[in-house]
Amino acid sequence: MWYIEEDMEEQYEISEKDIESALRWLKVNDPENATREKAVALLKDLKAGFRGIAHNNPDKLLELQQELDSNTNNNGHN
Repeated sequence: MWYIEEDMEEQYEISEKDIESALRWLKVNDPENATREKAVALLKDLKAGFRGIAHNNPDKLLELQQELDSNTNNNGHN
């Protein structure tokens, strides 16, 4: 479950696991930019984007959550 709160930025810190995952994604989808620095920049951009959605359009964020949850459940993951 996701939580939308005023101090959302303080609640999530980019972890080493997140960086490794983003780097793997970049290696497959954008190999020319598959560096640690680009992976961190990608994660920071995503974090800022979701924070903006949470503040400006929380209903859209909930819709995205439901879509991702549905996709995860349909792929046999929990």
